[in-house]
Amino acid sequence: MRFRGELEFRHTSNAMQIINEVELEDYVSGILGGEVYSDWHPEMLKAQAVAARSYVLYRRAESAGQAYHVEAGTESQVYGGVAAETPAIRAAVSATRGEFIAYDRKPILAAYHSSSGGRTAGSEEVWGRALPYLVSLEVEDEQDSPDTYWRATISKTKLGRALDSLGIRIGSLRELSVVERSRSGRALRVRIRGDSGRHSLEARALRAALGESVIRSTLFEIRTAQDAFVFVGSGHGHGVGMSQWGAQSMAERGSTYREIIQTFYPGTSLMGVASR
Repeated sequence: MRFRGELEFRHTSNAMQIINEVELEDYVSGILGGEVYSDWHPEMLKAQAVAARSYVLYRRAESAGQAYHVEAGTESQVYGGVAAETPAIRAAVSATRGEFIAYDRKPILAAYHSSSGGRTAGSEEVWGRALPYLVSLEVEDEQDSPDTYWRATISKTKLGRALDSLGIRIGSLRELSVVERSRSGRALRVRIRGDSGRHSLEARALRAALGESVIRSTLFEIRTAQDAFVFVGSGHGHGVGMSQWGAQSMAERGSTYREIIQTFYPGTSLMGVASR
């Protein structure tokens, strides 16, 4: 197996941690291959490189003194390592070497997602914390995204199992509806009625229980079908920060990576950092 950097093995109480320590720019190269298409527009790849670098610098500052700074999956950023690198990706990382997005001269929480469904979400809608550079914005021309419009039919049996996993037991399911939405139109809370009671829960929790690749975002409506509920939605991901498909569209229309960054992270600036 090929990898960059060094491996550190740590014993914990009931498992072994394997920590890969890599140079910053190598890490960013491994992220791009796991997060975007390598044949996308060079300016979009540059914007993604700067966002990924900013995100890990923010997390590094937040987790100072811990055994590791980020995880390799969707909990942080999807790290594909050497296998995910391509010449186009290395070129984008090299062209932006050391650049990060700053607010008040500090790296920002440079959140991003696949597609917004036409409008991004403010950070307070998703995480309960308002950040001045993560606000709700209109996004144009995401129609090339495969998730511009999507449908998911969830049987009442499957929904019942998902609710069981959350400790919710209200008998045979009768109704499912959105009862609260965020300012960007995303579902915040849903209400379920069964033959032995009713329950309200966060839409994000229901999405996670049903599978985030199935319910692709919380920008959805719910329709009732025979023995099932149909989720009709748009976009993919949490919706905060840069829409990757929106950024790709901007690049194709002639925007530079700096313009893309200023659009999705308003009020920020670009700064430089050493490579490690």
